[in-house]
Amino acid sequence: MILPTSLSSTNCPSIPANKTTMSKGLALITGINGFIAARTALTFLQAGYRVRGTARSLHSTKPLLSAIPAELVANLEIVEVPDITIPGAFDQAIKGVTTVAHLASPIFLTSTAPGPVLKAAVEGTQRVLESALTEPTVKSFTLMSSVAAIIDTESPNAHYDESNWNESSERLVRELGNEVPGYILYFASKTAAEKALWKFRDEHKPAFKIAAVNPVYVAGPPVVVPETRDKIHGTTKLISDVYSGIELAKSGLPGAFPSYVDVRDVARVILFGAENPEKVDGERFLLSGYHVPAQAVADILRERYPEREGVIEKGEPGQGYEKGYGYPKERVYDGSKVVRVTGEGYIPWEKTVVDFVESVKAIL
Repeated sequence: MILPTSLSSTNCPSIPANKTTMSKGLALITGINGFIAARTALTFLQAGYRVRGTARSLHSTKPLLSAIPAELVANLEIVEVPDITIPGAFDQAIKGVTTVAHLASPIFLTSTAPGPVLKAAVEGTQRVLESALTEPTVKSFTLMSSVAAIIDTESPNAHYDESNWNESSERLVRELGNEVPGYILYFASKTAAEKALWKFRDEHKPAFKIAAVNPVYVAGPPVVVPETRDKIHGTTKLISDVYSGIELAKSGLPGAFPSYVDVRDVARVILFGAENPEKVDGERFLLSGYHVPAQAVADILRERYPEREGVIEKGEPGQGYEKGYGYPKERVYDGSKVVRVTGEGYIPWEKTVVDFVESVKAIL
């Protein structure tokens, strides 16, 4: 039931949780409707946390509430924050929170006016940090950044890791203005938001620990299964396209370098940071498991679903990718740091592919 409450700093309603006596703490997850955020919320709930999520509207969260298991949903609370850039937008939502996962971010992959996109990315990050600074219960803060803040499209490297920064996208936005391609604007927004995070840390020296996670394309089973195929999350399009019989050359996002990580790994790393803040403080984590062009996906799916051999293009089995789905030496996104720190490897790519298909098969 939706009830009016003073919890939202914008005096908007929230869906309150029935708080349990046994809890590891209260996690604030912004943008909880998102593909990654929904999985992160479920992961925290399964680990024994209470979760407070923010969304632009309560109505949009109904599918998520229906998808969360009944034994966990009582520990999930949704707060409506229509504009994350307003000063104080999170002041009430932050009350009593022990860990923050800031996952809300604008995604505009088509060209648009850059001002509002960069404003939402940077100021949204600043507003959550400012609110966290006022709440003594906050112990850790994780920003969902992106590999887009690491790779540089103008000066590509053969090897990328957490030491690299995207040095060109923000400049290109300034130079091109409204003519900037959507993907460059997205790269610039993620870079600017993460820079704002580290600048805040340097200037304010908060008591809570800070980390950033920088995933490549994220795939895997969604918590909320879309109603139709066209609403499947964009970064999982490669798998759904291949399974549905789209030509391999036309599958996935156009022009994309096919580097992937499982959504469950992303959520696991965010949880690890909340439970081990000292181990992640001041660190970036490039989350990058596999290099998987369409042929690799087709080979997995044709073996797993032999009844679809007439649908899934055969292509040239075994060609165009490394054994174990490793990166070609010409371009490596090195995601090994997080394995060393957490002590846990990435979910096998075959499992990511099959689990995704099984979760959404009804709409493919």
